[in-house]
Amino acid sequence: MSRIAYVNGRYLPHAQAHVHVEDRGFQFADGVYEVCEIWNGHIVDMTRHLDRLGRSLTELQMDWPLERRAMETVLRETARRNRVKNGLVYLQVTRGQARRDFAFPKLPIPTTLVVTARSTSPSVAVKNSEDGIAVVTTPDIRWERVDIKTVSLLPQVLAKQKAVRAGAKEAWMYDKEGYVTEGASSNAWIVAQDGTLITRPAEKGILRGITRAAIMDYAATNGIKVEERHFTLEEAKAAREAFITSATMLATAVVKIDDAVIGNGQPGSIVSAMRARFHEGVEKLPLSVY
Repeated sequence: MSRIAYVNGRYLPHAQAHVHVEDRGFQFADGVYEVCEIWNGHIVDMTRHLDRLGRSLTELQMDWPLERRAMETVLRETARRNRVKNGLVYLQVTRGQARRDFAFPKLPIPTTLVVTARSTSPSVAVKNSEDGIAVVTTPDIRWERVDIKTVSLLPQVLAKQKAVRAGAKEAWMYDKEGYVTEGASSNAWIVAQDGTLITRPAEKGILRGITRAAIMDYAATNGIKVEERHFTLEEAKAAREAFITSATMLATAVVKIDDAVIGNGQPGSIVSAMRARFHEGVEKLPLSVY
């Protein structure tokens, strides 16, 4: 079956899904995006994802492309048309099509909305959770407004490619002071020897991850202490456990950072328990509402 994409009001086969050459997302990365997990026929944490989308749009002085309820319908319908039971749905909003000029268009123009969905392999997710993943480290060269989920991702592309060349799954970035910021496409966590979860504060320097928030909810429900503070690479390499969180990877153990093995080189008990029970406490909205 041909994959289907939603582009500005139309559901189209991928081969016919296009935006204009002067779309500002293509010209300037003038756009934002969100990715939601689809689990067992349900979109996970859609409310939080759309809340964050609204914030990103506001920060860039950009209009919603659709009313929120209509956006929810498009996400569901795109996933349904692609017959995704387990996978992800991706949405991207740009400022729209206009003559190339750095400043915002003088006249109002419609924003561009693209939505795609695809299935992912459950066996790959199981292997990652059972084996854990390796990460490499790299300087954080991104712009300062990383709290906005923009499509300007070239530094993350370079970080991911460094990880690929090293045979790793993810790259952890660090700031000029040597503190870990986050992964190229994930939030970074460590577990102290007493079981405390540690992650960088989201006020500056990282994206306020939706899965990150879900893990904090899990910790609060289960009496696990969380500290939002900076931590160094050296502290991470000496941690009891380490893990990443993202919509596509959930909570996945990090068993190696550069050449340092974390713990005994296997996923630890804390992250393994969090992953096993992750979907118990998150919002799960069915694809079909009929």
